Amino acid sequence: MKKLKIPGGVWSATPTPLTSDYRLDKASVHRMVAHQLKMGVSGLMVAGTCGEGPWLGVRDREALVRTSVAAAAGRLCIAVQVTDNSVARTLEQIEQAAAWGGQIAVVAQPYYLLNATPDLLLAFYQEIARRSPLPVGFYDRGKGSPYMMPDAHILEMLCEPNIVMAKDSAHLPEHRALFVQARQRRPELVLLEGWEFDSIPALEAGYDGVLFGGAIFNAGLAHRLILAVRAGDQKEAQRLQARMNDLMLRVYGGATIECWLTGLKELLVRMEIFSTNKNLLEYPLTETCLREINAAVSGADGLGYRSDLFEPAPT
Repeated sequence: MKKLKIPGGVWSATPTPLTSDYRLDKASVHRMVAHQLKMGVSGLMVAGTCGEGPWLGVRDREALVRTSVAAAAGRLCIAVQVTDNSVARTLEQIEQAAAWGGQIAVVAQPYYLLNATPDLLLAFYQEIARRSPLPVGFYDRGKGSPYMMPDAHILEMLCEPNIVMAKDSAHLPEHRALFVQARQRRPELVLLEGWEFDSIPALEAGYDGVLFGGAIFNAGLAHRLILAVRAGDQKEAQRLQARMNDLMLRVYGGATIECWLTGLKELLVRMEIFSTNKNLLEYPLTETCLREINAAVSGADGLGYRSDLFEPAPT
């Protein structure tokens, strides 16, 4: 297997653009990739939760991966989420992702797993890592999954040589400490923070970057946040995190995240990246959310979000 160098920095867990009849919008995929390149994103995770991967049909998953790979043309690392309920089904998805041009297979906790003992969970990830034709990324959803990886086995699992990156969306200090310990043993392991509303602690702990669903529109802010943390400027880092949070809440529909995917995709329509705000989960789009999105894109909010949305951060 050819060794793949995994970049840090800002990664985007991309939403999937759909047409009005809920099929993949290839033209919007090309615009999405072009925008991420402009904003200095290092890699894309496609078909994740934000990308509606668990709900997409196989034909649209294939078209999404192939189109993203073609649009990136080697300028971005392409990871594909392949989470499933058994080793056999997960490996089947990995083989598909590899055939479509994906470079990393991202595995989260299974959606439904009977007899989910700690030892069975460890064996699940180990067998996938050892048999996968692609390098593997571990996506830790923490308490967001009914099958949370036991602390006692995280370190052993992350020491598998073919696990090359981890997306940490658990927001658990004890998991973070284990991830850092694993990287001390394996310096090549790339750690990416996935909790977009509070990424500073992980970056201060030495994580290599971030992997957000919101990076499609807040990559510039995320870049500046990483630079502030690395410079030891905690005040600036806190200011940037607060600004990111405010923008995300405006787009997602407030503290309850009422509009989530529809709000996110509507923002991308206003940015002339997506053609529709269609999503398979049918989130609402409230008048308040639409007003906040329009203000952010037009610059009418007086907070300068338009430049954050379109202007890349300094490197």
